Amino acid sequence: MDPWLMWLIVAGIFAVAEIFTFTAALGMLGAAALITAGTASLGLPVPLQFLVFTVVATLSVIFVRPIALRHVVQPQTERFGIDALVGKSAYVVSEVTGRGGRVRIEGEEWTARAYDETLVIPPGTAVDVMEITGTTALVYPRE
Repeated sequence: MDPWLMWLIVAGIFAVAEIFTFTAALGMLGAAALITAGTASLGLPVPLQFLVFTVVATLSVIFVRPIALRHVVQPQTERFGIDALVGKSAYVVSEVTGRGGRVRIEGEEWTARAYDETLVIPPGTAVDVMEITGTTALVYPRE
């Protein structure tokens, strides 16, 4: 079997393995094997083919992989669910104390407690949602 064909098969195996792992390292090794297959098809001796594979694989894993991972693994920019409610404004429906009460957050009624347990917040007061604990909003009056 020709060496270029073996390198092509190795590149295919790395590509398939990358699909299942998402590490980017196996993809870089597959690209190095593909480049080595090209040099092997030009008639480069086998020891030099291994040298080409080693150099290309090392350079791609060291320099290209971190850049690829930075683009793939990006921080979540949007908050969802109860995390999205933290920082929103709410209105007190029934008096909120350190023990309980009710607030309306974006049209939904929530059980609430005062963030500062010594406060008593009267109905109609605008508050900020400081934290959500379970199904209870911890709120603090707006200044």
